[in-house]
Amino acid sequence: MTKSSEKTPAPVLSVRGLSVSFRGARGVWSEVVRGLDLEIGAGETVALVGESGSGKSVTSMAITRLLDPETSRLGGSILLDGQDILALSEEDMVSRIRGQKVAMIFQEPMTSLHPIYTIGDQITEALTVHSPMSKAQARKQAIELMQRVRIPNAEARISDFPHAFSGGMRQRVMIAMALASRPKLLIADEPTTALDVTVQGEILDLLKDLQEEFGMAMLFITHDMGVVAEVADRTVVMLRGDMVESGTTAQIFDAPVQPYTKGLLASVPKLGTMRGEPVPLRFPVVNMANGSVTPGTKLDRTPDTAAPLLKIRDLVTRFDMRGGLLQRRVAQVHAVEDVSFDIYPGETLSLVGESGCGKSTTGKSLIQLSGGRSSGSVDLSGTELFDTSGEKLRRLRRRIQMIPQDPLASLSPRMTISEALTEPFLEHRMGSRAEALQKAERLMRQVGLQPDMLARFPHEFSGGQRQRLCVARALMLDPEIIIADESVSALDVSVKAQVVNLLMDIQQNLGIAFLFISHDIAVVERISHRIAVMYLGEIVEIGPRSAIMERPAHPYTRRLIEAVAVPDPSRRHSRRSQEPQELKTPLHPMSYVPPKRRYIEIAPGHLVRDDVTTAA
Repeated sequence: MTKSSEKTPAPVLSVRGLSVSFRGARGVWSEVVRGLDLEIGAGETVALVGESGSGKSVTSMAITRLLDPETSRLGGSILLDGQDILALSEEDMVSRIRGQKVAMIFQEPMTSLHPIYTIGDQITEALTVHSPMSKAQARKQAIELMQRVRIPNAEARISDFPHAFSGGMRQRVMIAMALASRPKLLIADEPTTALDVTVQGEILDLLKDLQEEFGMAMLFITHDMGVVAEVADRTVVMLRGDMVESGTTAQIFDAPVQPYTKGLLASVPKLGTMRGEPVPLRFPVVNMANGSVTPGTKLDRTPDTAAPLLKIRDLVTRFDMRGGLLQRRVAQVHAVEDVSFDIYPGETLSLVGESGCGKSTTGKSLIQLSGGRSSGSVDLSGTELFDTSGEKLRRLRRRIQMIPQDPLASLSPRMTISEALTEPFLEHRMGSRAEALQKAERLMRQVGLQPDMLARFPHEFSGGQRQRLCVARALMLDPEIIIADESVSALDVSVKAQVVNLLMDIQQNLGIAFLFISHDIAVVERISHRIAVMYLGEIVEIGPRSAIMERPAHPYTRRLIEAVAVPDPSRRHSRRSQEPQELKTPLHPMSYVPPKRRYIEIAPGHLVRDDVTTAA
């Protein structure tokens, strides 16, 4: 047989003309995916990309037949390993397809893992549901799977519950369960979106290594173009249910054809674009309809460094762990340990680090909302916040406001936006109801929304719009400093750029200072005047943005920066030299006395902790 006559292997997954419709409350059917074509071969990774609402996750649920047949309708054809998925019964799907031929990793592992069953119980269930075996065999295979996904000390940790694992380790457990029956197709639905950059890098490397080992096809669903560049062989771009562009990942990044693809790529924050820039720079303004890009402008206003607005000295926050019959204190979580820094009027200081490092606890501790035992000094323009309580503290909180990570959870579903915005103004007796409404209307325009939207409820807004509403609510009290706690982490790239630009506009117009808490290093590079890097509750390095990003001195800082996925397929695998590491625990016995840290000033304003205990 000649080479030209050899047959091309059949794809593992072949989707032709897929359509998905949902029935609304009034019985009207709405088509949310239209005419999608998709093929994935063995050992190949195809990325399905697009912003929220584009139909990515619905497509994955259609392929696995996880949509409710009472309220959804599928059209077209889906062939998985040669079998017509749409022609199979639900019984066949359970016994022959799901878990055996196709497996899925979901975005949030904590909602997928049962909290009252051990990790071992859940992995062995995934093993025994399709392949009957003894408990001893199942346990042995479960330990082998945990070792394969690089969970340290697997034999001991198999008896732990999900809450005892970090986010990255829980995601590894989900991968182990998905691989239990060696599926032909693995669907990964936003598996790294909520993870820190170092953990994200480890999970991506792990998935690629396991794919090579098992020869799986992989459908990777994400809106992170850096991740796409890192893992995908081919890329399919979706917009509002339609496939707008498809090609090799290199083609999509180097020569996008459709305006939406061009706009999507132009909105992606790229690490290193601030090199040589002395001040923060707004993101480019992208027209997603025609792909045109207006370059970002510099922040004109500079911080007033004459005197700090907020002075934090020796901040400590610990949480008690109780145990025994009398529930005595047996240990403490050292969430924040001996942290000191200043924030100046009109400045953005960013706190970066992995989950559990103490970033959010630091922000909440400043206004006594952490729920732990805090000590030290927090001085707001000469007023010591830790010496105040009750009504006086309540009045001082007017001057420090917070933008939360989850805007939907922080906005009452029973209150209109008008009520949500005017309530703090009225509670602090800053004026009449008419003045409150007038200010709310002005702020709605300032954050890019229309005043007539005040009559709506939170669920009637998109995620980006809700984040803008939280910004408006924080501004109702005329604060001097805003703590932005992971306020853009979960947003689509274009919306993220819009919200960051909004924060910078507010800073330029009003001179507000920001404590910007984030693990998104590319955004931090764009918005910051200074950066503080946290590890295990302590600051390991702090200094001007250019010094931290271009000349990082501490090993942990370098590890964070090197772990960022770069949206450039030609630089694939550039960060695969790091050994997997899990963040150490900040839990210590009551007798533990933390060492006194010493800092070295290696350049003006650039301080580094004098140790090598966190070498990457």
